[in-house]
Amino acid sequence: MSKKITLAVVAAASAATGAGITALLYSRVSSSLPPPITSKRTSPPLVTSTAPVDPAGLRQYGFPGPISDVLQSFPLWGAYDRRLRNPVWVAEHLTPASLAIRDGDRQNSTFHEDETLPPMFRAKLTDYFRSGYDRGHQVPAADAKWSQEAMDATFALSNMCPQVGDGFNRDYWAHLESFCRSLTHRYPSVRIVTGPLYLPKRDPDGKYRVTYEVIGDPPNVAVPTHFYKVIFAEHGTRPTDRVALAAFVLPNARIPNDHRLADWEVPLEAVERASGLEFASQLDPTRRTRLCQEVKCDLVVRDFKNANRNGSRKGST
Repeated sequence: MSKKITLAVVAAASAATGAGITALLYSRVSSSLPPPITSKRTSPPLVTSTAPVDPAGLRQYGFPGPISDVLQSFPLWGAYDRRLRNPVWVAEHLTPASLAIRDGDRQNSTFHEDETLPPMFRAKLTDYFRSGYDRGHQVPAADAKWSQEAMDATFALSNMCPQVGDGFNRDYWAHLESFCRSLTHRYPSVRIVTGPLYLPKRDPDGKYRVTYEVIGDPPNVAVPTHFYKVIFAEHGTRPTDRVALAAFVLPNARIPNDHRLADWEVPLEAVERASGLEFASQLDPTRRTRLCQEVKCDLVVRDFKNANRNGSRKGST
């Protein structure tokens, strides 16, 4: 049976948890996957030598940007947004073998600033101090237990975004991370892209606006309104093997643990439109399948709160 999960439905659920999401991004999730978005970039017009000005001469002083710093360490690969002091996207790779190795212990890891980023643009530990938000991993520490070095790398602030703690980072979001790990019971290779969104919501005057909090002193780090996860569950390693896709958008707010994960599923194109990113432009449509038609997209609720008290899941200070 096909699902007709609209972003309007997600909006209603988000509103119940104190966040908003616009239905303008996409209409519905259908039983068939939409065609991939293909970039149609055109070359800029040629500038003839007869022009009396040279705007590109500014290059002699440097290119202003924007610049997306590449994030790359053992457990992750991604891009960093200097303006918002958050990652734009972070990718990870899970396999049954990687999750079976337990050589890393998060109790030996500490949150730290990413010194590969320019000091002016990096998030700082003091930005989160008494902010009321958790330092929310985008690539979870639990996914990098295969070495202490990999575990430590997930604690860089460039892998963090401000997240609501109780009811989200320490609860529903943690259950979603666990769901992603469970996919390795069926698939030999699972790739996940995670990142923040800053989505508009409709104000009482009927107009849509993007509003988000900024933490730090001075205010530096943007608090996302939502987060996405895009999942590539690979049936095998051959270039012709099928890939099961799923995309989820969740509000950065308290979500009851009994809320159905399927309610947060959106078309991949919706995340691409909202983020400005392209996730599967090189994936042949004939190889695509829909993850939530192959597995039950549901959460197994565990008591992460007690685990947090024992030091296995750290929030903000």
